[in-house]
Amino acid sequence: LNHKNMQLEERFLQYVAFDTQSDPNSDTYPSTAKQLILLNHLLEEMLRMGLEEVEIDAHGYVTGTIPASTGCEKVPTIGFISHVDTSPDMSGTHIHPRIIESYNGEDIRLNDDLVMKVSDFPELEHFKGHRLIVTDGTTLLGADDKAGIAEIMTAAAYLMDHPEIEHGKIRIGFTPDEEIGRGVEFFDVEKFGADFAYTMDGGFEGELEYENFNAASAKISVQGRNIHPGYAKDKMINAIEVLHDLHALLPATQRPEHTEGYEGFYHLIGMQGTVESASSEYIIRDHSREKFEHKKKFLSDAAALINEKYGSNVLSLEIKDQYYNMREQIEPYPEVIEKAMEAMRTSGVTPLVRPIRGGTDGAQLSYRGLPCPNLFTGGMNFHGKFEYCSVNTMQKAVQTIINLVRLWTVPSGQ
Repeated sequence: LNHKNMQLEERFLQYVAFDTQSDPNSDTYPSTAKQLILLNHLLEEMLRMGLEEVEIDAHGYVTGTIPASTGCEKVPTIGFISHVDTSPDMSGTHIHPRIIESYNGEDIRLNDDLVMKVSDFPELEHFKGHRLIVTDGTTLLGADDKAGIAEIMTAAAYLMDHPEIEHGKIRIGFTPDEEIGRGVEFFDVEKFGADFAYTMDGGFEGELEYENFNAASAKISVQGRNIHPGYAKDKMINAIEVLHDLHALLPATQRPEHTEGYEGFYHLIGMQGTVESASSEYIIRDHSREKFEHKKKFLSDAAALINEKYGSNVLSLEIKDQYYNMREQIEPYPEVIEKAMEAMRTSGVTPLVRPIRGGTDGAQLSYRGLPCPNLFTGGMNFHGKFEYCSVNTMQKAVQTIINLVRLWTVPSGQ
């Protein structure tokens, strides 16, 4: 597959040129119209490649089919899914990627003012000798998840060009709005028609993830009482201070910057307001359903305590569940994981089974009847200006996809 390296890289660079940020404050679906530009581009590309059943639905989901090889019509139908949107956390406009032909293992200067240091990102040592794609230090890169899109499309092109590779029916899906937790809100699992699927949305080489956070969002609003500060004693209720009081009640050790592995957290993602009124937003995460429920209750109790302190219902809290840990939905189908691990090994990749410290479309799809673990893409440091991607690892992801579809033609145990 080495001759496909440039095709893969060119695809990736083409896709990241599309500005596809999603918007958590939008009421439309997709949340931003600009995502549809890339989605329609992918639709046209799949049609040119000769895929069948290619369509875009009213919600922007793009799907297509690589038909089963003759004699493989009864092989399970496998899906591969990636999302087109990039995170609202950092600008995705006017991305200017830079290629490092063969990374030397040292600090990387992104621009005159910004250096990506190995001391800050020690995993860079793994990529010595790799062909890397980095940002110019002013935007994110978009490897999350355009690396996954490029890998799926490159693998699809290869399979269409090599009909001698036997495989069952393969379904491909591209979704909007994953970054804001709404990626598969209207996804028609039954119509997609896959028995099992894989999201290509992981990072480090070999990552195989089928455990993710249970997730909730929390929105807090405070109605204060603004009084002239010279005459405010026992009268003023400063809405900003109320938010600070609430935040101080949450355990500092359970913030993202102090957690790892299976440890959950409360993450303050926004705060705005004045003395008169203020609001804040949190996300709540934990792999354990029991601890997840405890975290939500703790925040609710803290809000009640604040209202008791101020003698009135100055603070309102809305907690909304977003998705749940997919593990219990995938464990009944061990072959989904076993074949992924074998496909990696055949591609020269050491599987790294890790819990996802986040969530993917696969979590929600798994709960809706489509077991859907997550595979590596080669992107790193998602959502920020230090994001980068290894072309070498991306190529191994393409090989893993191709090996996976081969393996699914072989009954389990053979």
